[in-house]
Amino acid sequence: MKILNRTNGKYPDSQVYWSFNGQTHSIAEQPYLDMPANSAGRMYFHLGSPTSPYYDFIEFTVGNNVFNGNTTRVDAFGLKLAMRLHSKDGYDVEVGENRQTFAEDRATTFQRFTDAVPNEFKVLAQTQAPYRIIAPGSDPSFRAGGANANYFTSYAQSVGVNAATSDIFGCAASLAGNPDMCAALNRHVATLPASQQSDPAQFYKAAPANYYAEFWHDNAINHLAYGFPYDDVAGQSSFVSHADPQWLLVAVGW
Repeated sequence: MKILNRTNGKYPDSQVYWSFNGQTHSIAEQPYLDMPANSAGRMYFHLGSPTSPYYDFIEFTVGNNVFNGNTTRVDAFGLKLAMRLHSKDGYDVEVGENRQTFAEDRATTFQRFTDAVPNEFKVLAQTQAPYRIIAPGSDPSFRAGGANANYFTSYAQSVGVNAATSDIFGCAASLAGNPDMCAALNRHVATLPASQQSDPAQFYKAAPANYYAEFWHDNAINHLAYGFPYDDVAGQSSFVSHADPQWLLVAVGW
């Protein structure tokens, strides 16, 4: 693995940190890591200091001869991240935020999110600003007692689902074991014929929908992102898996 500083000069290599398995280094000290086999691992990245609130992470499970991993926006957006996996058979794939998003300043990304989403979602760029844009299921406004607590209620009930709005965003409780329905609700395709529910051209066309997730898809390489826990339904997530992995690049942006 090699960690790349793609902060457009905002932070020098000495202030771009990675942390994994008890190790913490700036990329000025150590930009490379020989990744051991591990299960359900996370590598964290911090800008400014090893404990800075400007942070994010990637997830992975590495076997003796396979890499499985992803970038994720399931919890929040913290830093711009992208991964490039190259395997010995020539397989080469990139996932994460796209180049246009990496090229712009963080404040621009926050403002574009605010401009792109409906009023109910604008608070997500404010609750933990300037550090994170949080997922809707984590924001108090979409939870019990919040102003948007019933955001999904009528739509979900129209297809026979009685679940809290926050559980729909988080694919939790009764939806934890029903990936297809949770994905359909988040994408607002639950009332469409089954043949159309896996067509990305139909996603996020009407409210209620997970417009937080839509934004990260719109700003991702090949439009693939983990905007909610079951975003891998219909192959829309940023998950990559391949045998004989040779190297992995991880770009960290501002």
